[in-house]
Amino acid sequence: MIKHLPLVLAVVLAPLLAVAQDNSAAKAAREWRQQHERAIVDEFVELLKIPNIAADKANIQRNAELIAAMLEKRAVPARLVSVPGGNPVVFGEIKTPGATRTIVLYAHYDGQPLDPKEWAMPPFEPTLLTRSLNDGGTVIPLPPAGTPFDPESRLYGRATADDKAPIIAIVTALDAIRAAGLKTKSNIKFAFEGEEEAGSINLEKTLAANKELFSADVWLMCDAPLHQTRRQSLIFGARGLTAIDITTYGPRSETHSGHYGNWAPNPAFSLARLLTSMKDESGRVLVKDFYKGIEPLSALEKQALKDAPDVDAQIMQEMLLGSTENAPMKLVELVTLPSLNIRGMASSRIGNQASNVIPATATATLDIRLVKGLDRDTAVKRVIDHIRKQGYFVVDSEPDAAVRLGHAKVAKVVVRPGGYGAARTSMDLPISQELIRVVESARGPVIKLPTMGGGLPLESVERPLGTRTVIIPIGNHDNNQHGYDENLRIQNLWDGIELMAALLTM
Repeated sequence: MIKHLPLVLAVVLAPLLAVAQDNSAAKAAREWRQQHERAIVDEFVELLKIPNIAADKANIQRNAELIAAMLEKRAVPARLVSVPGGNPVVFGEIKTPGATRTIVLYAHYDGQPLDPKEWAMPPFEPTLLTRSLNDGGTVIPLPPAGTPFDPESRLYGRATADDKAPIIAIVTALDAIRAAGLKTKSNIKFAFEGEEEAGSINLEKTLAANKELFSADVWLMCDAPLHQTRRQSLIFGARGLTAIDITTYGPRSETHSGHYGNWAPNPAFSLARLLTSMKDESGRVLVKDFYKGIEPLSALEKQALKDAPDVDAQIMQEMLLGSTENAPMKLVELVTLPSLNIRGMASSRIGNQASNVIPATATATLDIRLVKGLDRDTAVKRVIDHIRKQGYFVVDSEPDAAVRLGHAKVAKVVVRPGGYGAARTSMDLPISQELIRVVESARGPVIKLPTMGGGLPLESVERPLGTRTVIIPIGNHDNNQHGYDENLRIQNLWDGIELMAALLTM
């Protein structure tokens, strides 16, 4: 596994790997996997072939039914649970006689929308490569049964990493522990969601309507990538997410830039000035009170940040970045703060399709990453207040002629549906400390992080059920999740199977 890693990384990882694998379930999972690699990947490929965009209801249903069948195949009773208009949550349960607690293993089976033309290979035709495309990987066939996979090979396709990998890791771990005669000690429930990438818009309603079914002492959220060092991480929180569309207005319709340039206001310039007023050149958000009210980190959480490896230089190299925002603060610190991001901008046409016009409108979609103590409504209000302070009359629907004629600057601000708040579980809790011990027994010393930069519907789980959530990642950090050419490093799948076996038997 280490032979393809940079020398420095290999030196760092070698002693950590040596102290891992004293967990009997993890060992059993490794032995099972080594004997069934091709069958495991074949089942994974079958799941990956089904398109999984949340808005594609027919294929979402196919995904849910296949996952339920995968559980039933392992004698785990399964059902599809939903509310009107929502995609199904696949529910399964293992009842353990004498158990005093219940653990839920969560993953989602839907994936981000995509444009197949951007992909090097069809996104729903899983393809094995020798290694990452960025490292010159080439397409190879799946090895025959009995021939091991190269652990550095990569499986390409939508949801390979985000987030169907944990599903196949969980069901394979079930096979492994049963073959070894190992038993669960806790009641185990499974919740596989079909709308996470659409903002989990129905998850909280579904859980609230089925509290007894989904109740548990802790939810283990099997999502997100590993640390950039490839070391196992445990993450105790996630930032929340909300998004808004901002539209500025120029002339009623596109207008000749020669006849009316210098006279008719250009909405693209107006929007650009408005957006640049929101952040300074260092990257700090200038919206008044944007950082106010956030819950401070505990002493243990601050120490965890100090203990986390510094990977900023490595990531800058990978991303070809000559600078970063908010330097000298490090990435691991910055993801504990709220952020304001421009997702995209549009105004008229560009390139060969461009015309000599002053655009009629300009629109930008922004997202706000929330942290504990900063809720969605407060964050959005602060941004809207900032827009007003820049001289804009703010509306939440298309302005009529009277509004446009009556105000020098008009901005339409629409809050996008979906999203969720931030949540963070204390590292001091007994369940947190037990999870650290169990994961380390399977994977060696872990990197403990108070929160991650990306969002997960932790609040949507915790609020209706009164439970705790902890994030258990298995994907490679360079998996291209949410973008094109998403991929999973095969060794990450193997390691994930061992980790899931340890969690199932804790």
